[in-house]
Amino acid sequence: MRIQASRNPASRVPVPQPAPFAPALPRLPGVAASLGYLGATPERPFNYMYQPPVGTPWQNCEYTLQRMHVADARAIAARPSIDREGYELWDAPTGVADFADEAAIRRYYYAEAAELARWVTGARQAWVFDHLVRRREPGRPALGFGRQGDGSNPAAVGRVHNDYSEASGRRRLELVLTDPAELARVERFAIVNIWRSIRGPVLDTPLAVCDARSVSSRDLVAAEIRYPERTGEIYLVRHAARHQWAYFPGMDRHEALIFKQYDSQINGTARFTPHSAFDLPDVPPDTPLRESIEVRCLVVFE
Repeated sequence: MRIQASRNPASRVPVPQPAPFAPALPRLPGVAASLGYLGATPERPFNYMYQPPVGTPWQNCEYTLQRMHVADARAIAARPSIDREGYELWDAPTGVADFADEAAIRRYYYAEAAELARWVTGARQAWVFDHLVRRREPGRPALGFGRQGDGSNPAAVGRVHNDYSEASGRRRLELVLTDPAELARVERFAIVNIWRSIRGPVLDTPLAVCDARSVSSRDLVAAEIRYPERTGEIYLVRHAARHQWAYFPGMDRHEALIFKQYDSQINGTARFTPHSAFDLPDVPPDTPLRESIEVRCLVVFE
């Protein structure tokens, strides 16, 4: 697999330490998009990913659509950094031709993704522990957690969220590294997502990422995602005008978006990168529907 920085093919350059919040930036080219933020909720939010028990609602929280400017990340002068803004785009073609082949994904794509995660983060080791293929459904808006009824048909996720919380991020380390001796040696680790189009250029429902420096811990709300066999914890996000959103228009199969979902290092680096699918405005009705794959990868540093 050829791996090359999308905007700068030269070797990576050390980046400055991030400020607590992103500075005000000139208005970059982009689009106005409706993003689904968490609304008022009197209790701990939950969402069911399968048919809930009789008398139990699918969710106990409300979401509000907020109109936000989503900048064209390809127009940003300084290439975004996974340790500063929380995300990077790389030119990283895959050798997997058919993403309907589950065996090929696990045998080949997992190895590609782990190599890419190590390269981008500078980590010592990487383990891919999860993947999901998403296919956009005709006539269905992005707002939602992207599953139908029995949870068998993942689609776009149009609610602003971060896949891991402080608690579930640390729990994931214990689930991946089951050897007590190996676990005891870990000083710093992170969880990254690698997101890729598997059909062609994404022209209808791209993925937006929020500059980690523009997000306060006060914006993040721990929420339960309930599955038939387990309950996970993610962060939902309260709206703040300071949030700075970006996307990479027309992402194609040869490109991979890598973004930080958790970092055990508390200071000096991006830790959480909220994200959300959104509907592009004025999309022609015959536009191909987005199909994508995402993998989640645990990386361990020296």
